[in-house]
Amino acid sequence: MFSYGKVNFLPDIGSFRHLYIFAFHHLSVMRYQRFIFASGTFLLFTIIMIIACKKETTTTPSTSVTPSGPQLVFIFKFDSTQVRLNNLGQVDTMPAGHSGLSPIFNGMSSHYIELAQTATTQLGNGDVLYRAPEVGSGSNLAIDFSKCTVVGQGQVFYSCPLSTVNAGSYQWLRVSLAYQNYNIKWSAPTYNLYDLPGTVASFIGFNTYVTSYKIKDSTVNVYANKAQGYWGFEDQYGVVTGQSKGTTVPNPIASSSPIPPGSCVVTGQFTTPFTVTGKETKNDTIVVSLSTNKSFEWKDANGNGLYEPLNGDTVVDMGIRGLIPTVK
Repeated sequence: MFSYGKVNFLPDIGSFRHLYIFAFHHLSVMRYQRFIFASGTFLLFTIIMIIACKKETTTTPSTSVTPSGPQLVFIFKFDSTQVRLNNLGQVDTMPAGHSGLSPIFNGMSSHYIELAQTATTQLGNGDVLYRAPEVGSGSNLAIDFSKCTVVGQGQVFYSCPLSTVNAGSYQWLRVSLAYQNYNIKWSAPTYNLYDLPGTVASFIGFNTYVTSYKIKDSTVNVYANKAQGYWGFEDQYGVVTGQSKGTTVPNPIASSSPIPPGSCVVTGQFTTPFTVTGKETKNDTIVVSLSTNKSFEWKDANGNGLYEPLNGDTVVDMGIRGLIPTVK
């Protein structure tokens, strides 16, 4: 269950491993590569995996503002130049022997939105504006992915009438992230292959019931609950899925207002406090800027800055690296 309580922040980092696919042919020269994001080892196979996936029809969520008075509108922004933070909200430099890249984000969805008055406002005690539809109960409680709204850069992911927001001054915003989809590049210099494109679909909410999801062109059928860290990866050679242990979840006020383990409640401070009087006559827009600054991080076996899963590079983190809310 998505609960609120004191937690200890310990790095709980998953790792990737790459699915490596060989194609033998009488006159073939080329070898095909795949990678798996799991425990850090790479598997070699001697046949090409052909993954037949049903195409998924998607409906783009409406981002229009309903005509029920002035609205509070939330928009995502993905910023690769924004400061890079750790779990405690401290500036995080790249450790020795590690490298990172800034993914190109295709979409993100949220599970929970809360305005917090001060740094001592406990999780759930602020003004909770939104919680995503859920299924099940008890330990089987899960986000219903089929009802999540996945949006891209500059798009609205939630809005509500300002009249429903409690009057007051808010210094902090909490947003629990549920799902992310982005593009990365990987290389295999041994085979003269560089900057190979791939797409990652990652479920980062506390627990998610997934019927099916589309990574890029392929649809993966699941029909089960998936814990935080479940992922799918697609490139020109096919699709592979797996489970990682966790992601970075920055919370600058962890000492005074911790978040529960297994959640993805990212916390950020408004550049200037957000004030609601109850007498608003026009919309307010909050731009939720998420740091993607080298959010895809790996142990770099040879230190050349290229992600080379076939050369022993292993991914150690793929979490969002900070949140800055700004009122427009």
